[in-house]
Amino acid sequence: MRFLGELDQRLFIRVAAARVPGADPALTRLSRSADHGRLWLGAAAGLVTLGGRTGRRAALRGAGSLVLASLTVNTFVKWSARRPRPLLDPVPQIRHLLRQPRTTSFPSGHSASAAAFATGVALESVRYGALIAPVAAAVAFSRVYVGVHYPGDVLAGTAIGVGAAVLTCRWWPPRQVNPERERPPAAAPALPGGDGLVVFVNTGAGPPAAPLPVTTLLAELLPGAELVECGPDDAFDALLDRAVRRALARGGALGVHGGDGTVNAVARSAARHGLPLAVFPGGTLNHFALDVGVPHVEDTVAAVERGEAVAVDLGTAVPQEMSTDADQDADTVPVEFLNTFAIGLYPELVRLRERLERRLGKWPAATVALIRLLRAAAPTDVRIDGRRRRLWLLFAGNCRYVPDGCAPAFRPRLDDGLLDLRLIDGDHRLARTRVVLAAFLGALGHSPVYVAERVPEVRIEDLKGTDTCAYDGEVVPAPGALRLGKRNRALVVYRPALPRSEIVQQAWLAAAVARLRGRGRGRRLRADGGPSAHGY
Repeated sequence: MRFLGELDQRLFIRVAAARVPGADPALTRLSRSADHGRLWLGAAAGLVTLGGRTGRRAALRGAGSLVLASLTVNTFVKWSARRPRPLLDPVPQIRHLLRQPRTTSFPSGHSASAAAFATGVALESVRYGALIAPVAAAVAFSRVYVGVHYPGDVLAGTAIGVGAAVLTCRWWPPRQVNPERERPPAAAPALPGGDGLVVFVNTGAGPPAAPLPVTTLLAELLPGAELVECGPDDAFDALLDRAVRRALARGGALGVHGGDGTVNAVARSAARHGLPLAVFPGGTLNHFALDVGVPHVEDTVAAVERGEAVAVDLGTAVPQEMSTDADQDADTVPVEFLNTFAIGLYPELVRLRERLERRLGKWPAATVALIRLLRAAAPTDVRIDGRRRRLWLLFAGNCRYVPDGCAPAFRPRLDDGLLDLRLIDGDHRLARTRVVLAAFLGALGHSPVYVAERVPEVRIEDLKGTDTCAYDGEVVPAPGALRLGKRNRALVVYRPALPRSEIVQQAWLAAAVARLRGRGRGRRLRADGGPSAHGY
């Protein structure tokens, strides 16, 4: 420890003796601007305003990481270490801060906040993280340069900040930039220019402000596609039936532009009629589009024109007394769900969580919503695969959701053939309190109150205590008994074989090779008077 202390002192003196041209006023102002996290909160506001969905997620994780790091440093570590601040004698007067900090030196709170915010942003977006990282590094260095911290303080604060950001992944894992790509391709027609594609457009879906109307964008990108527009006051089912008939008549594919509710309704129609589905994300959250791998309209356009697609599963909820024969009438068709099915608290939990999510984030909003609902709700009596249970919640996801807790966020793949079954048991003593504490500590997977299984099907009987169930955001009357199952790879969805970043990279490389070949041809022609044997 003595050796490390002496090394820290020598490094501090070397930095104090350094003279970086023009850095004195800049680093002093930068160090002061990071007081109380003002610099990072301003950066978070900029990401929220200008960064779109990815920017909002990055800002939320960065701010949450900053809060966790600041609490750790200022509440526990500083008061345990009690290291005095370095003497300012070696530091030039021009670098001194107007107000010297009065807290102890180890570790550096500014460095912890900077590293936490930059790492949290980078976990959601490498591009935004690359923009933030140099500023964070400059803030950390400035704390030694202005003489308020030793280099060891800065290194320890940086380690704590990075650790705090990584720790947030335990409750809220970062969404995959590109879903798993090893799924086998499915047969779908290539439709150059959108010829043969009929797109059902929900004009009332998504954020109110858009740089370009979606109808204009689709008409420009896919001039051969036919658009069926549905406004807030139009008959949704009638227009959807019209779009399906037109797609069948043209022998192409069915498309949809809208939020998750619209996508789910059109997807069920496409699967029922054997039509490939082109999803053009246009909602606020776009869960299915992100999970399948088409986060942008341009991704779907590229897949449609090249005929690239994958097959995804559909979940089914069949009342037990029903027949599943192919000749069943329309009134006995089982419920099909693209995302989730739930009995108990989940429908209300989702609605309340979405109202709180923009202010608190997904995991905190889900926890607050769960606390509010569990205070007044009563458990539901049910028999699951022959076993009697009292449940606060039964959640069944179409394929495995991540994370394994009370706030499922996304699915790595959509063709695993399984249901993600999650139960909150109401038979245990203090079940509500225990599940909330386990969720807060990130240990829900180890709680006896919480059960999670991946199963191909499950039987639900003697349903009592509730008269409704929900699937894909729709609430319907609950039968007395039903069977949850899967239709494996029942729906074909257009998705590019490569993510857009790789497509852009390949295009850039092809253009670069073409330019190099052109230059080589010119030089060889000037030297030899004709092309080379290699054709350059």
